[in-house]
Amino acid sequence: MTSNPTSRDYNKASVLDVVLTRAPLTRNELIELTGLSKATVSRAVEELRADGFVIDGGVDEVVGRGRRSTYLDVPGTTGHVVGISFGAQTTCVLVTDLRGREVQHVTVPTEDHDEVRAGAEWLVGLIAKASESAQGPLRQVVAAVPGRVRIGKEIFGPAEPMKIFTGSDLQRAIEDLINAPVLLDSDANASLLGILTNDATVRNAALFSLSTNLNFASCTDHELARGRTPTFGDIGVLSSGVDDEILDELLSTRGLLRFARGRGLDLERIEDLWLEPHEEMAHAEVLEAFTTAIAAAVSVVAVMLDPESVYFVGRLRPLVEEVLPEVRRRLDQSLPAVPEIKAVTQVIGLSTAEGAVYACLTMAQGRIRDAVLGARRQGQHTERSAPAF
Repeated sequence: MTSNPTSRDYNKASVLDVVLTRAPLTRNELIELTGLSKATVSRAVEELRADGFVIDGGVDEVVGRGRRSTYLDVPGTTGHVVGISFGAQTTCVLVTDLRGREVQHVTVPTEDHDEVRAGAEWLVGLIAKASESAQGPLRQVVAAVPGRVRIGKEIFGPAEPMKIFTGSDLQRAIEDLINAPVLLDSDANASLLGILTNDATVRNAALFSLSTNLNFASCTDHELARGRTPTFGDIGVLSSGVDDEILDELLSTRGLLRFARGRGLDLERIEDLWLEPHEEMAHAEVLEAFTTAIAAAVSVVAVMLDPESVYFVGRLRPLVEEVLPEVRRRLDQSLPAVPEIKAVTQVIGLSTAEGAVYACLTMAQGRIRDAVLGARRQGQHTERSAPAF
C-alpha cells in the first residue's frame, strides 16, 4: 500500500538528485549543495544506501589534523545509458554509467541497410559490444540522426543515404530488440545539448550542423527549442543568396561537393576543397558561394531568434573557420547586432553521442527520482544490495 510523498521523501529525492549529478562528493558537500541539515542528509544517505543508489567511494585527503571524510558515489549497479550518433558515414555508440562516466564507446563506418529492421539489429549489436563491461540495467537509449525528429520517434528529411529510416519504424524496431526505452533526436539537437551541458552561461543560441545534410537547432533560456511539427528547423529550404541554390545545397557536404564539381573542381571528397590546391578562380567562386550562404544563414536566425551565439559544427567546420572573418565583416554591415559566431571543434561521432548521453542521463535520473518519490510504503524500508527501481 502506498501513500503520498512526504517532506522526508522529497528531502531524500533532493539528496539523490545531487548525488547523481555531482558524485563523488562528501557529506559536507552534500549538506552545502542541498541546504538540508546534517541529520536529514545522513538519514537520506542511509536510505539511499539501502536502496543501492549510494556507496562509499574513497576517502578525501586532509592536510594536518582532522577527520578525513568519506566520499559518496553512485555504484555501477545502478545502471547505464547509451547515446548513439547514427550518421550517414560514421556511427558511434557511447555507454556511460548514471554519473555520465564512460564505460566504453565504439565508432565504426555506418553500414548500408536495405531494411529498417536490419539497421536496428546492427545498432543493437553495437550497443551490446559497447555495453560488455557495463553493470546494472540499461536505463535509456537516445539515438541522434542526421534529420529532423518529431516526438522522439518519427524521422523526417534524413540524409539521402538514410531515406529508408524515414518514419517511426527505426525507433520501434530498436525498442523491440532491447529492454529499455528508446528515443530519437536530431544530431543538431544532440550537438547543442552537449554545448549547453558544458557551458551553463549559454542562454539563447542557434546551431548549424553542416555534414551530409544541413541540420539546425536552437535554445532559449538554456533549454532546447523543440517544434511540434516536422517542418520545425527546416531552415535548409531557404534561399542561400546564390542563384537558385537553397541553404541545404551549399551548407551540406553532398550539396557543396556537387556545386564545386559543377564549377570545374575535381574533388573526390569534400575535404579536398580545403586540403588540396585547386584552380584559383573556381576555388574562389566556391568559397564566395559558401561565404554568402553562411552569412545568409546567420542573418535568418539573427532576425528570427535574436540569439547571442551561433555555432557551426560538422564536417564543413574547417571551411567555416576559413570564411568566418569575411562573414563577420558582411554581417557587421547588414545587421544592427551581430551574434557571436563560433566554429566548434568536435570529434566526429563521439561528440554527438555525448550529447545523446546527456539527454539519456536527464531522463534516467528524473525517472529514478520519480520512482523514489513513488516508492514510499507504510512500514519500514527493506535493505537491498541492488537498486530497487
